[in-house]
Amino acid sequence: MLTPNALADVLAQTPAGGEGALMGFLPLALMFVILYFLMIRPQMKRQKEHKNLVAALSKGDEVVTVGGILGKVAKVNETYISLEVAREGERPVEVLVQKVAVQTVLPKGTIKAL
Repeated sequence: MLTPNALADVLAQTPAGGEGALMGFLPLALMFVILYFLMIRPQMKRQKEHKNLVAALSKGDEVVTVGGILGKVAKVNETYISLEVAREGERPVEVLVQKVAVQTVLPKGTIKAL
């Protein structure tokens, strides 16, 4: 049987469990917050900008695809666009490309300047 003094000594030696666990979890939570602001949030912002760029494509826009093809948008469908990449006499040479493959919309007249 423990005397009151011995019981007080035993209770004083045992650390509080909640305080140590919180301090161990804090660095992990801090790393996640830093990861979110440095990697996840900017990527979501780029995805949103690209989605708006693809949704705003219209006939006559000059674009660059992910593969590096420059062309003028001839037709716009729901998921595909037809790019005019050259002219052969009076007939245009067109390539069918997915909308998501468009990387950049160029200012008007850029292709003629090249």
